[in-house]
Amino acid sequence: MNDDERQRILAASRPDTLAVRAGQVRTAEGEHSEALFLTSSYVFGSAAEAAGRFADGGGNVYSRYTNPTVRVFEERIAALEGAEQAVATASGMAAILAACMSLLDAGARIVCSRGVFGSTTMLLNRFIAKFGVGVDYVDATDYTAWEAALGPRTRMLFLETPSNPLCEVIDIARVAAIAKAHGALLVVDNCFLTPALQQPLALGADMVVHSATKYIDGQGRCLGGVLCGRRELMEQVVAFQRSAGPCMSPFNAWVFLKGLETLRIRMEAHSANALAIAHWLRGQPGVGVVNYPGLPTHPQHALACRQQRGFGGVLSFTVDGGRDAAWRFIDATRLMSITANLGDAKTTVVHPATTTHGRLSDAERSAQGITQELIRIAVGLEDVADIQEDIARGLCAARAQR
Repeated sequence: MNDDERQRILAASRPDTLAVRAGQVRTAEGEHSEALFLTSSYVFGSAAEAAGRFADGGGNVYSRYTNPTVRVFEERIAALEGAEQAVATASGMAAILAACMSLLDAGARIVCSRGVFGSTTMLLNRFIAKFGVGVDYVDATDYTAWEAALGPRTRMLFLETPSNPLCEVIDIARVAAIAKAHGALLVVDNCFLTPALQQPLALGADMVVHSATKYIDGQGRCLGGVLCGRRELMEQVVAFQRSAGPCMSPFNAWVFLKGLETLRIRMEAHSANALAIAHWLRGQPGVGVVNYPGLPTHPQHALACRQQRGFGGVLSFTVDGGRDAAWRFIDATRLMSITANLGDAKTTVVHPATTTHGRLSDAERSAQGITQELIRIAVGLEDVADIQEDIARGLCAARAQR
């Protein structure tokens, strides 16, 4: 069977098959695993061939432009998201930067959900703003506010759902309709759920952004990001990528390809563990609010059930006693890793107010609901009972000096 026939069969395949096989074109060596092309440049057969490649952009020229391993990753994640094209970047933040620099002009405005990752807020407020792009923030689930914030210069709406770290769930289809009515683009950060549990493009979004560093890798090994969307939009991102150079390493792309092969089963396991932990946490002394969309008490639980195919692995909760109690909780744990990364097979715990959102001002943190007593846990793939025992150690320490 030749590659053309293989690709035709894959085009009609289901997501689990796409996650394992989409995008791969075998070399003359006949390798079964995807080939890793660790090369910065490519050799041309003649001066005329070199000139032609540089003139028409076809074929490989330089790995800042194209790389075969990166291309396989791009095609596979595009297939999973239902996108026409994907562009891989050096990190998730580089993907957001690429979207803004490619699609916005000076004088444009972005409407952004208030509860986004701290680095996203920093990027928009302190760097993108330098180029004359304004940002208006709205409460994530206040759709009247989304509508009211749009003006004649609004070009992009940006949101992440579920949000980091409060796990707010935003109605993608509803915001997409608002964006389209005003001629704006909707960009959705799908990092927490991945295409295994949520497909924003199918709900009306124009572009999806990922930090591949998280669940797509799944084992905390490599940095990377990716943007997916319509070809006409992605061509603008490609132009920025080739000139500015925030490109993905071929080695990292190869690692992410391995991660995609197990993505669905890992996401289902993360979700099952997190749901069990969330239910258990609600009955523990000293615990205040538990934020997790899988709980029936979550304000957007019904929406999450409709919009998602699972609830993800991230939850957050508050402990009585403010920052001191939160820090005592974290310091007393022995199994969980104290690290700001998430999406790892290993459970991680962090204090958002002083880490992931620590560079924000007090006012910015307050507006996002990031309080000093808030703790975020990205539930891994360990035995649930062992995770619960470690959380119990933390809660005991948090209560000790009250």
